[in-house]
Amino acid sequence: MGKRRNNQIDGQFSARTIEMLASPAWRALSLSAHRVFDRICIELAHHGGNDNGRLPVTYDQFMEYGIDRQAIAPAIRELEALGFVEITQRGKPSAGEFRWPNYFRLTCVNCKSSPSPSHEWRNVRTEEAAAQLARLARMAKNKSPGWKTHTVTVGKTHTVEDNSQGGVSTLLSQ
Repeated sequence: MGKRRNNQIDGQFSARTIEMLASPAWRALSLSAHRVFDRICIELAHHGGNDNGRLPVTYDQFMEYGIDRQAIAPAIRELEALGFVEITQRGKPSAGEFRWPNYFRLTCVNCKSSPSPSHEWRNVRTEEAAAQLARLARMAKNKSPGWKTHTVTVGKTHTVEDNSQGGVSTLLSQ
């Protein structure tokens, strides 16, 4: 049997770059958002590191991972606003067997299904902008379809738009 290297990882792992870990966006994430991100990474591992963009995670799976049910939606909105995940297909809540989970894409992962990561989190450049984006995302609620949008300026480089589905999207100023 060969000699084991000291820096060898034993088992599957989820890599995160130091650039991402040191970014203002990562540091602004709440504990619930970190846990949601970790659970989506686990789902990617269950898919063999592929199918990024088609990662179904249900509320029950988030709750089994230790996230309070009321904290899941704000954490997902926070991750979206700061650019760590994208919901590629919105789920459908229902009382019965016709529920659909959200399908997620991690923006920091490259795999066969998404060979070039988009790293939207890099667009958040200041701690103040990250904190405000995270706060606004956590506070956003689902609104009725007729709800009007409005834009809030966050520093010099970002604006935040509340959309009709209650999410918060980041828009870069030109």
